[in-house]
Amino acid sequence: MTRTTRPTRTTRTSAYARPHARPDLTRPGVGLVKASTWRVGTPERQRAALDAIARTWESRPWPTEGLLSYTVHPGEDGDTLLHYSQWRSEEDYRELVRTERATRNAEIDAAVPGIERVALHSYEPYRSRVPGEGDGRVPGCVVTVEVEFDGPDPARRRGWVDAVLEALDSDPAPPPGGVSGHFHLGLDGARVLNYAEWESAAAHEAALAAPGDGVGAPTSQWRRVREYPGLVRSTVRRHTPGLSLGPDV
Repeated sequence: MTRTTRPTRTTRTSAYARPHARPDLTRPGVGLVKASTWRVGTPERQRAALDAIARTWESRPWPTEGLLSYTVHPGEDGDTLLHYSQWRSEEDYRELVRTERATRNAEIDAAVPGIERVALHSYEPYRSRVPGEGDGRVPGCVVTVEVEFDGPDPARRRGWVDAVLEALDSDPAPPPGGVSGHFHLGLDGARVLNYAEWESAAAHEAALAAPGDGVGAPTSQWRRVREYPGLVRSTVRRHTPGLSLGPDV
């Protein structure tokens, strides 16, 4: 008698809420980062949408091994939500879109009608600046800096990030409230994202108010960053840590 072998079923794990709403920003294996914005209108709707996202994701199995983390932070503007997700590849992202994204979003929309989803961009991690060993500070603020250049040029984008890190390392009085910075290169070839952690919004405000033009002392290295060829605009937004989910492995 021939025995029929049935395919082994893979049991999917559940979602796990990470402490302090922090993804692992230096984890290995991240080949793709998706960053997008939702507009919801008011602080009350920000909180309601965040709660709906948590309920929807925590009530279902983690969708795919290729999604490494999913993070959402309310914007200081009282209107927006920053979505930051880490993936192994574009193919993993497309699989979620094909199978589960619509039903998850429909449940969230039922709880908070009228969400506007805008500005989805794709990035690859490039370089990070992290605190030294023993630095146990927990960030109370996430600052995103979106930088746009006048056209695709991978070498120019990498050069700009390298210049920022050189300016930070040579700054005679670096902002004391900065915790970490994580630079990503846009797959469109013309964009850079810095996901920066700060002790608090007040610490970031103090850094902006210090002598100089923006964060950083008035040095030649920072001047080079701000006058970098092809730089079109730099958009800075502050967020409060909200929710970061990962597979409960």
